[in-house]
Amino acid sequence: MATTQPETRVVYTEKLGPSIGMWILIVIAAASTALMVFPVWTAGAVILPVVSFVLLAWWLRSLGISIIVTERQLFVGDAHIDRRYVTDATGYDGEDARAARGPGLDARAFLMLRPWAKCAVRIDIHDESDPTPYWLVSSKRPMELAEALGT
Repeated sequence: MATTQPETRVVYTEKLGPSIGMWILIVIAAASTALMVFPVWTAGAVILPVVSFVLLAWWLRSLGISIIVTERQLFVGDAHIDRRYVTDATGYDGEDARAARGPGLDARAFLMLRPWAKCAVRIDIHDESDPTPYWLVSSKRPMELAEALGT
């Protein structure tokens, strides 16, 4: 991820990691490999679940994102944009978030959505050289993020 400039102040920060439910699914998936392998390879019933868990846990952790808003820039995962291009930000939760992620979605939008985060923020972008109309970003605290981006 790009680093913030030293003279800029961080206005908002959020780490969006996998939920406990996702971790439970990883444990169940890894444990189920023991049931599949046990009839054929007894030692594999111990080895394979451990290896599976390590690989699945590594993959799941790689899906986490961080959101950082400074006075001048917005960082979402590896993506970043100058705040001068941000024209508006709207936080969504519940049915509004579902509609923003589904029927109301513009195919040109930049998406940073995670299945374990039910809320989202629409960040409107106005940049003549970029056809992306807005970013749609998962967030645990959509109203706070929208407020931090307030223009």
